[in-house]
Amino acid sequence: MISDDKLVTLEIVDLAFDGKSVAHRDGKVVFLKGGLPGETVEAEIVQNRRRYDKALVRRVIRKSEHRIEARCSHFGQCGGCTWQDLDYQQQLRFKRKQVVDCLERLGGFKEIEVAELLGVEEPFFYRNKMEFSFHVDDDGTLRLGLHERGRFDRIFDLSECYLQSELSNRIVRFMREFAVTNGIPAYNVRTHEGYLRFLVIRQAARTRQLMVNLVTNLGDFFDVDKLVTDMTAAVPEITTIIHNRTGKVSNIAVGETEEILYGPGYIEEELSGRRFQIRANSFFQTNSLQAERLYDLAFEMLDPQPGERVLDLYCGAGTIGILLADRVAEVIGVELVADAVEAARLNAQRNDIGNISFFCGHVRDFLRETPAEKLDHPTVIVDPPRAGLHPKAVKRIIEIQPEKVLYISCNPATFARDAKLFTEAGYILPVVRPVDMFPHTMHIELVGRFYRI
Repeated sequence: MISDDKLVTLEIVDLAFDGKSVAHRDGKVVFLKGGLPGETVEAEIVQNRRRYDKALVRRVIRKSEHRIEARCSHFGQCGGCTWQDLDYQQQLRFKRKQVVDCLERLGGFKEIEVAELLGVEEPFFYRNKMEFSFHVDDDGTLRLGLHERGRFDRIFDLSECYLQSELSNRIVRFMREFAVTNGIPAYNVRTHEGYLRFLVIRQAARTRQLMVNLVTNLGDFFDVDKLVTDMTAAVPEITTIIHNRTGKVSNIAVGETEEILYGPGYIEEELSGRRFQIRANSFFQTNSLQAERLYDLAFEMLDPQPGERVLDLYCGAGTIGILLADRVAEVIGVELVADAVEAARLNAQRNDIGNISFFCGHVRDFLRETPAEKLDHPTVIVDPPRAGLHPKAVKRIIEIQPEKVLYISCNPATFARDAKLFTEAGYILPVVRPVDMFPHTMHIELVGRFYRI
């Protein structure tokens, strides 16, 4: 029973960067789980802070004209699609507004043009990779699905998901039934006992090749032949099956050892006429078709010239550099993760790219150890993780005096912080172009190009 003093009526006015809705009460901001701009809601105040409150929407009194029926039956329970009940064009509008807010509030930028956000053509079935978790309830019930919203230790049984193809739903249903029928225990994140940990499904958008990666605890496998026979009979579209084992306590879907159970052990994807090999633990842009549009937009902004030497920092599996290589003189990729560098070298070889090389290590170490005269005023591309650029990396990039810096970001807040450092050093940022890679979520990708006057 909720006490009356915790229930309040609020007018929602905005959406916050983390997906929560925003209202105001008694001179303070209120961040709410649930609700859309333009709605009047009854909410429960669950946390009081000095500068803001947190609340849960308990009832929508007046609905927004932009509210739609969420397609997924798990919406609200699942932690994935925060905005599936908001019209897609409005999602794009609010995402662009959040980019503007971050640039103005965190970067101090008032005059930068923020282009209209580039949306997707199909806002469902766009993911080429999904991770599903095994879980055992207190009563011993095995579950296989996704995390409940806000809970690391609660998994619900998935019946359908509209982010990946219907084949992934069939594989999830098969694997759940197979585990129960054969008595294979799920891993317990509290006791660290049990076996099955994750089911990872990757399917290429262009080639339609399909990988199933089963991540388990250490120990002997159950009947491998039966698993492969039954799984490929249930879903004959599967092209490879992988088994990853890990004894680490950290709850991430990456194995310490890997075994190929069926097929070649990888899938292939095509982007802009190039072919890329993707292994179980490889990084690859999760939305293949929109990644192609993102890179086309980025290269248009970069305007590469035949004589340029390009530093591709945080290059991952080398996708950007490989796609760019035939337009410039040389590309040097820098990446910390050794497996990603190995994949990058392999993909460059497979695509017959001879003017690209890769350095395995920290970006800041590469920039510190490489003499400035050897770099010779390169063009720089950065595509860092959500944390953005290390301040020392920014400092060293500025010291080598690149004529152009192309920044691809998955976090407008850290982009705004880093952009301020570049502009304080004399670089100009005329326009930022946001791209929607993940419809129905709060995530935003963007591209900006800095240049010297």
